[in-house]
Formats: sequence, structure tokens, C-alpha cells
Amino acid sequence: MPTTTINGNIMYYEVHGKGEPLVLIQGFTGGASAWGMQVHAFKKHYQVIIFDNRGVGRSGRSKEPYTMKTMAADVTGLLDHLGIQKSHILGLSMGGMVAQETAISYPLRVGKLILCSTFALRDLPASYELQQAAGVPQPRPNIDIQDMDLDSLMTYLISTAYNVPFYRALFLLLMKMNKKSIDSKGIFDQARALSTHSTLDRLHLIQSPTLVMTGTGDRLVSPLHSDILASRIPGAKLVKVPGGSHAFFFEMSGTFNKEVLSFLTAA
Repeated sequence: MPTTTINGNIMYYEVHGKGEPLVLIQGFTGGASAWGMQVHAFKKHYQVIIFDNRGVGRSGRSKEPYTMKTMAADVTGLLDHLGIQKSHILGLSMGGMVAQETAISYPLRVGKLILCSTFALRDLPASYELQQAAGVPQPRPNIDIQDMDLDSLMTYLISTAYNVPFYRALFLLLMKMNKKSIDSKGIFDQARALSTHSTLDRLHLIQSPTLVMTGTGDRLVSPLHSDILASRIPGAKLVKVPGGSHAFFFEMSGTFNKEVLSFLTAA
């Protein structure tokens, strides 16, 4: 298993294919293994780099508090380790928050930027309340994932992220089977970092050509957050996948991969 020490922390990573570098950053609790359907499609055209975020999977859990800036530094540290100056970046959910920070703090390291099912600030601005009331999917009110125990947290995430009942049942079963191997402290360290994420007033600093993607059926992160991102990032393209869940990268991988590749190959 390839590992290296980045910013004093062990990081597990994989590299697949050849071509321009493309870094894929998974979301909250997710890791490299979740990108299987993307790696298969993207490695034919790009050098695909995947890794386990700090605190989960095969990467280490650092003692200091996590922030999205810390994890953005992990991304550029991994690029340094691989001898890569510049890479396209795709971030999903929490990974999209890390990707935002990477593009803002390290603009010369990012080629094209793809932000999927993510937000710039956890709470929607008041100006979006009318749209919120007009039938746009919303997460359950007053949910603070830091107040949950591990079982409740994972059940909530899986039940809300997937639209297809088969996948909800499958991943809940896998979660129960692998419960002992889950590092709850690392997960809640990520939760604290997620809760303090804010780039709303800095999105205009993003220089990279940007694609913002969301599923219209996302019940975990409102699609309205993607409207905000696309409206504040200069020149950003917005794609909304009809009926897509928070996990549409998995449930509708063909559509997801097609949109990503179309954006990356466009002039």
C-alpha cells in the first residue's frame, strides 16, 4: 500500500493511468475506495490520484484540530511528493470544500476545478428561504452531526445520501459489518472541520475554470448551495442532474463521469 508522510501525518494514496493529473477528493467519512467507478473511466484519459483523507481509512489521524485549510495543504503536499506542479481537482461534498480551499489558497496548483454536491457555508443565506420552501430538497432541520453517536451519524448519512433503496440497505449492512474498523475520533474530527467551513466571501478569488455539479434530489446538501457557488465563482458552469442524489456520483456514475470528462476535455 503506497503511503507517505504529509504535514506530519500518514497519507494513503493511489495513482492510476497516465496523462494530465486529476486529483479526486472524497467527502465526509469517504476514502479512495469509493472512487472505483470514476477511476475506471478517468484513468483512460488522465493520471488519476486518489487518497484517504486524514482521519479515515488507511490515513493517519493527527492530534491537532482539522480544518479545510489543513486538508487543502494535504492535497498540495501529496502533489509535491508526486512531483506534480499542477493538477485538475475534483472534490465531492466535504472534498468539494477541500477543493475550494485548495483553489483559493494555491491557485497556481489547480488546473480545472470540479465541485460536486458541496457548499461554501453550511447554512443557506436568508435570501434563499423562499426557494427552500418551494420544494427544494432539504436536510432534516436542526441536525448537528457532532451531537450524534457513531451509529446514528452513519445511519443518517447513508439513509439520506442514497435514493435507491438497494444501495441504502447495502451500505447500512456494510457499515454494521465494518463498525469495529471505523475510527470514530477521526470522523468527528472531520465533522468539526466541516462545521466551520466558510469560503462564501472568498469564492471570487477562484481563478480556475470551474464546474459546479449537483443532483436535484440531493437531500443531504441542498442544490441551492450549488446555485450560490456557481453565482459567486467567476465564469463557473452549473450542471444539475435531474433526480440525482447526494451520492449520484455512484448511483448515476455514467452521467457523472460523462459530465466530468466533457468539462475536462473542453477547450
